[in-house]
Amino acid sequence: MDIIKKFGDMVGESSIRDPEKARKLLLTGYRLQEKRLQLFPDRKLPASGQYVARVVMQNIIKALAKPDDTALVSIFVPGELLTAAGITPYSVEAMSCFIAGTRCEQAFLAQTESEGFPETMCSYHRIFLGASMTGLVPKPKCTIYTNLACDGNMMTFPYLKQKYQIPGFYIDVPYEKNQDSISYVADQLREMKKFLEDVTGKKISEQSVQRAVANSNEAASYYSRQLALRKDHDPVTSLTNELYAIFMCHLLAGSQESLKYTKMLLEDVKKAPKGEGLHILWMHMMPFLQEPVKDVFNYSQNVHISACDFVADGFQRMQPADPYEALAEKMVNCIYNGSVKQRIQRAQELASLTEADGGILFAHWGCKGTIGASSLIKNSLENAGLPTMVLDGDGCNPANSSDGQVSTRLQAYLEMLEKSREEKRS
Repeated sequence: MDIIKKFGDMVGESSIRDPEKARKLLLTGYRLQEKRLQLFPDRKLPASGQYVARVVMQNIIKALAKPDDTALVSIFVPGELLTAAGITPYSVEAMSCFIAGTRCEQAFLAQTESEGFPETMCSYHRIFLGASMTGLVPKPKCTIYTNLACDGNMMTFPYLKQKYQIPGFYIDVPYEKNQDSISYVADQLREMKKFLEDVTGKKISEQSVQRAVANSNEAASYYSRQLALRKDHDPVTSLTNELYAIFMCHLLAGSQESLKYTKMLLEDVKKAPKGEGLHILWMHMMPFLQEPVKDVFNYSQNVHISACDFVADGFQRMQPADPYEALAEKMVNCIYNGSVKQRIQRAQELASLTEADGGILFAHWGCKGTIGASSLIKNSLENAGLPTMVLDGDGCNPANSSDGQVSTRLQAYLEMLEKSREEKRS
């Protein structure tokens, strides 16, 4: 029997009867994995990939083992302020990815269904809600969330705040992208700093906030430099490795770890040779558990993810000298805020920069914004000369899509890109 599946079944079953025991079991598994990553790193990945895997694993362990030092956050909450406060970000999306990777997600999906949460709701949120209902995931110090990008936040976080009876903070990001919106969000972020001070009982120095924002800007510079090299360099990667980059540009933004990762990534890209493989622009989240997608991208010399719009947007350069204005600018100008035109424009820029052969837009189950905009994004990019595939699936629950259908569609798309490239060369 699959060892991971057997372990996941044990965690899922134990969480119903004895959540504390299930959490200890989960932590034991994660700590063993951390040791394995230290002693036997994945040599098929470059140094930056090996490093980020350890950092993310450590973050998840801290969230489970020391919940009094954590804040439960949504993915677009500015990690720089959490870094400055010395708080471990405890993310709904990140934790659900690890739960799903441990193959125990079905128990928690069933739990939310029994409690009346709709099946059409994002599975990242449903898995976390189910895990919190059983008591598998611990009570955090506080919750911080935003309306940015995901409407699931507006259901999940008020529910968890009430369930746990803990302080909560909400960041309202206006649809309009202008200076008034930036000033409005900046004022909220100043209040968020005070909120964190009240919750932790510790003063957060302005120097630590400025340092975190400076780190974030420097990391964005490294990330931008490696993107500019991608058309001539093809480092080996995996879907999980690409997913970890989202941790670094959002949850751990402003940290020394994020800065070190981007610096290592730049060096790895510089060292990577130019291959003959296809260059793909990936849009939205990574279905890191879907077998046919893994078969195509993991450690491939033939198909390369040259850029991901989700990650590139997270590693934005911030202009204002005031750190709160800088973070507010990053939130307001996020491609997932406002009109879909910015997502299209950014995708075109990334495709041009990396000389992508094609684009794949992952339409994650329950993500109404992406699913609703998928046809417009696809048509716009194809009119601009980038062959684009809309790949329907579920980033956290592979049972929600058919491996056979995904494999057939993905292989047909890649064959079309190969043929198109050959025709251009002849």
